[in-house]
Amino acid sequence: MADFGLYTYQGEVVERALQGENIIIWLPTGGGKTRAAVYVAKRHLETTPRAKVVVLVNKVHLVDQHYTKEFKPHLGHDYTLVPVSGESGGKDFFGKVVKDSDVVICTAQILYNALTDKEETRHIELSDITLLIIDECHHTHKESVYNKVMRCYVEKKLKREGPLPQILGLTASPGTGGEKILEKAVEHVLQICANLDSAIVSTKNYAPELKKIVPRPIKTFDIVEKRHEDLFGNHLKLMMQMIHEYMNLPPDVRLRESGTQEYEADVVILEQRGVREGNRLLAQCALHLRQYNDALLINDTLRMMDAYHSLEEFYSTKSKTAIDGTDIFLVGLFQENQVELKKLARDSRYENPKMAKLESVLLKQFGPGVKSRGILFSKTRKSTHCLNDWVLNNRALQEAGIKAAILTGAGNGITYMTQQEQVDTIRNFRQGSLNLLISTSVAEEGLDIPECNLVVRYGLLTNEIAQQQASGRARARDSQYSVVASKGGREERREITNEYLEELTGKAIAKVQEMSHQEFRGKITDLQTQAIVSQRIAENQKTEKKSRYAASSIQLLCRNCFKHVASGSDIKLVDNAHYVNVNPDFVRHYKVGGQVRLPRTFEDWEPGRTISCSNGNCNKDWGFEMKYKKSALLPNLAIKNLALVTPDGRTTVKKWKDVPFTVEDFSFKEYYQENCPELFD
Repeated sequence: MADFGLYTYQGEVVERALQGENIIIWLPTGGGKTRAAVYVAKRHLETTPRAKVVVLVNKVHLVDQHYTKEFKPHLGHDYTLVPVSGESGGKDFFGKVVKDSDVVICTAQILYNALTDKEETRHIELSDITLLIIDECHHTHKESVYNKVMRCYVEKKLKREGPLPQILGLTASPGTGGEKILEKAVEHVLQICANLDSAIVSTKNYAPELKKIVPRPIKTFDIVEKRHEDLFGNHLKLMMQMIHEYMNLPPDVRLRESGTQEYEADVVILEQRGVREGNRLLAQCALHLRQYNDALLINDTLRMMDAYHSLEEFYSTKSKTAIDGTDIFLVGLFQENQVELKKLARDSRYENPKMAKLESVLLKQFGPGVKSRGILFSKTRKSTHCLNDWVLNNRALQEAGIKAAILTGAGNGITYMTQQEQVDTIRNFRQGSLNLLISTSVAEEGLDIPECNLVVRYGLLTNEIAQQQASGRARARDSQYSVVASKGGREERREITNEYLEELTGKAIAKVQEMSHQEFRGKITDLQTQAIVSQRIAENQKTEKKSRYAASSIQLLCRNCFKHVASGSDIKLVDNAHYVNVNPDFVRHYKVGGQVRLPRTFEDWEPGRTISCSNGNCNKDWGFEMKYKKSALLPNLAIKNLALVTPDGRTTVKKWKDVPFTVEDFSFKEYYQENCPELFD
């Protein structure tokens, strides 16, 4: 092992895996879990007849990272390695890729698709794999794709169906599942072990070596006294009160304190109720109240002008979409107060004190000629953009030599980064042309980010797993981990709770490790049996829900103006991903806007223009047109922008998978027979 470059503690945690046992390696961030997994894979390939190793990751960018940084350098000379992600062609003939390779590194979704796909070139069986490595395996729970893969495994194991791969899980923290007492935390760890059919191992004999290799950062609570006066926030609350009075709240409605996540949850439910009851006044007021509440949350975390701009942006579109008196009142209220709000937002005497504290934390680590690297974690993509703008326009931070950039998740939405943009940003950070990443949770786990002197958590309420992952980014000697928060506020309380939960996780794992082999295996098998039974019940309930109504009995309404625009039977499912309206008459109900530009291209389709409701001044966004197979122009609809009328009344759903009727698959042939019958004469 020494010739491979493993530390002694890494050698200790892989021992049982080298004997062919299913295990979860529990080591902190920076402890070298992936390197240990590469060593297990190498030994497995050397000693197992017809060995086939598949490495699963939960984020696209990790496919290339693990391939380039870890597996290829150590295994590439002797074995065939292939990285496969949604952005590479290998997924379309995944079965052949697995057959022709020794090691495949892919996202879990691609493996799950291959296990459930009937097409021979894409299909594989679990029995085709001899070692399955699962990175960040604490995500193997509930309906995660990791757990869907492992349910296939557990079901086959319980039925004793054929050979199954050896499992090797990797995690920095399985967490407690939100549990706060030891007994329940033990149950959570056992559930993770059951889901992965694995025992959990950590270093027992070489903990001092691990501590030396992965030092803990110096933690500071940089606590801020609350604003002595918040005139801007108070003015927003006054406007919200005027909306409350205008909407004449039903007597059974109780809204919690504004400027909180609880208030946001209340007004989301209120908007849904307005849609259900056909009460447009209630629905629209609730929608606007949510925007004011967002502004209060931004005001608490960022600059007052950031909060003002969020409202200004919202009302710049709303001013052109007035349908009735409710809209006129709501837009008018903002316009009447706009000048005063802007004036208050510019008054530096009442600025958010957290920003000044954040500035001082950064200036302690950065300065002219000082080589520092830092990550500033914030909650949303929007807040990372606001913080980046603040850094760029802050003279003291610029003079200190801070060169910042945003790092957010890769995805298909317009506001997401592309995978290449992520790679470029991290490369620039590693090379030193950037020294501060302003990041969402995407940088908490997995990403190959160089050692940092400073990690700051700013305006965050997350669990103990995210906290440990973020803390693990501060790997340089004498590095600092700072929590900037209001005195006695929720962020400070949550951070203290997370410290307790981190300690509780360690105690729970120790309890599980102390169990006899017989007791552990008995508990695991019981949990696995329960999980399979629960899964079947859930599937039956889902099927029942899907067949509750006939598609033809469902009407779709615009969620803004409540106009009937489609029938449920007009909707078809394209490639198991896109819900489109195939009724040619639907074009009468919408108008097109600007071209949609996504950060990546797709094999069978490309985005067209945005579509919105054409009823009067409504203009409610509905989705976009997509050109499918270079010929069919199909309106791709977001169900969150529509309401459903069922035989039992109106309802709303967040996602298409939750609609109470069956959506049939799109048939290219049927579509053209219906719309272009002359082609079939």
